[in-house]
Amino acid sequence: MKKLVVLSGAGMSAESGLSTFRDAGGLWDKYPVEQVATPEGYRENPALVTQFYNERRKQLLTVAPNRGHELLAEMEKEFDVTIVTQNVDNLHERAGSNRIIHLHGELTKVCSSYAPYDLRYVKELKPDEYEVKLGDLAGDGSQLRPFIVWFGEAVPQIETAVTFVEQADVFVIIGTSMNVYPAAGLLNYVPKQAAVYLIDPHEVQVNSYRHIEVIRKGASEGVVELLSRLKQKA
Repeated sequence: MKKLVVLSGAGMSAESGLSTFRDAGGLWDKYPVEQVATPEGYRENPALVTQFYNERRKQLLTVAPNRGHELLAEMEKEFDVTIVTQNVDNLHERAGSNRIIHLHGELTKVCSSYAPYDLRYVKELKPDEYEVKLGDLAGDGSQLRPFIVWFGEAVPQIETAVTFVEQADVFVIIGTSMNVYPAAGLLNYVPKQAAVYLIDPHEVQVNSYRHIEVIRKGASEGVVELLSRLKQKA
């Protein structure tokens, strides 16, 4: 079974109705990144940051996986699929994908403020727990914080992602600007003989000399086109 690795970004979830961060009118226009996505912002105003992520979690309850998410899950019948995602939502999980590496953390989880990556204190929230309050404590007695990799923090899952990318027969990039590192650097680890596809309705500047098959479509239509192209080459 061929190994297919998908790198998904905000454009993957945009079709489901989740606000992207970088596009015009996106979340960074409304909330300065320094306030809600850095350790410094959290230290300065934990109440604002906590409420920001409460709102993001509640938004998950109003959206559903799109056809692109569902098709990637269905591809597990024919491929050994690994999803490496820059998204913090749970739409890949809800669509049925089984191997998902979250580079930037997970919105539905909270962790220790003292030791964010100590898995003993990472907790998956049920929907009725999505409203986290100041005073809600982790197992080590610290305030529960979002299990999100903020700007300036290490990306602990990147080495795991590299391990899978290095074994890929097919590498697919969906809905990411390829501007955010270290995720954008994963392309450098794709084997020379692997086929590379990029699905995005917009033009994406990729700093690579290798051949990339571009599918200028949104996530759902793009994955349908991807399936068609892969079947032609089978």
